[in-house]
Amino acid sequence: MPTEVRIPDIGNFSDVPIIELHVAPGDKVNAEDPLLTLESDKATLDVPAPSAGTVGELLVKVGDEVSEGTPILMLSSGDGASTTPPSLVEQQEPAPGPAAAKPVSDAVAAPLAAPPAVATPGDNTAPPGAHAGPSVRRMARELGIDLSQVSATGAKGRITKDDLLGFLKGPATAAAAAPQGSGIPEIPAQDFSKFGPVERQELPRIKKLSGPFLHRSWLNVPHVTHNDDADITELDAYRKQLDTDAKGAKDPYRVTLLAFLVKAVVAALKKHPEFNSSLSAEKDAIIVKDYYNIGIAVDTPGGLVVPVVKDADRKGIVDLSREFMEISAKARDNKLKPDEMQGGTFTISSLGGIGGTSFTPIVNAPEVAILGVVRSAMKPVWNGSEFVPRLILPLSVSYDHRVIDGALAARFTRHLCYLLEDDRRLLL
Repeated sequence: MPTEVRIPDIGNFSDVPIIELHVAPGDKVNAEDPLLTLESDKATLDVPAPSAGTVGELLVKVGDEVSEGTPILMLSSGDGASTTPPSLVEQQEPAPGPAAAKPVSDAVAAPLAAPPAVATPGDNTAPPGAHAGPSVRRMARELGIDLSQVSATGAKGRITKDDLLGFLKGPATAAAAAPQGSGIPEIPAQDFSKFGPVERQELPRIKKLSGPFLHRSWLNVPHVTHNDDADITELDAYRKQLDTDAKGAKDPYRVTLLAFLVKAVVAALKKHPEFNSSLSAEKDAIIVKDYYNIGIAVDTPGGLVVPVVKDADRKGIVDLSREFMEISAKARDNKLKPDEMQGGTFTISSLGGIGGTSFTPIVNAPEVAILGVVRSAMKPVWNGSEFVPRLILPLSVSYDHRVIDGALAARFTRHLCYLLEDDRRLLL
């Protein structure tokens, strides 16, 4: 007997458009195989199959708007697909087509498109005839693109974000020749195949979507990065004790340095609330937040995502450690819900598992600061009578110079180091 499959909990969203269907009537699916993809203003979300079986009647189509509980298809229980389903990263890759197979030399030699037309500021509507979803229209407004000038490649003539990104690239030569002040000139295109063998590799979907937002933040926020070192010798020894106990618990988990970093960051934000704020739309005030939602940048096969730990000030080391395990697994499996990546007030980007000595993280606007962490290292430190080995953790704090000046950034970072240098201070 076929059962009706409905849209699961998708957070505080309703009337979310379907941008892609992954199955057709008669297809066999495994549990957790993606059935369709939704796209809100914040993120894309795959709706998985609740169990293995055969797809019956489809109750929706691309372009339909759905909410939690909306019926989407009929599913008959039974054996799933006989072949291994594609990975989540492969599912995000666009299907190969004539454009993907086109030689690089041909692509470079092809006629260049017209330069992007600038949309009228404040225009919240698409031009007549432009068929685009809310998130695409919003992205077009933010990037200053006139939708009437964009060629649509989506289903039923729908303009997609990839269409916007392709249009944004525009002609390099025309952009380079543009009058001064009209925009940043594009890097001239080159035929790299003239110098040796080349291969075209499409960017994963996450990078295609996040790229313009990172670019916007970098262009709009006057970034400055302040570096400092924290002596975490005692803190790491305590962390290792907790981690040993956690491994032997009935429900094992890992205690990493990240939990202590979050506790220290929250304490530093309370002492310096300017770092827990956002610049007002008029750019003449700051909005100071009395809640502490810490974004954690997570590296996944498809790109960087930033799940948010809500109310971090109310959680202890054990709670945070367990939550990190859960959100990291969901991020790697592309199962984060849109509301799990919203509402951040400050972000931590840790490269400690890889290495490095320092870096400049990009502020996750509209936040005004971000903490970058690299791998700690044993270094000789003079204690007044001799050099002793100490475990030193480099910290890099990037900040919006319109809100935070250098002296305040130095005090914030030094206080953060002060908290990390004695774990007892995190209890105050």
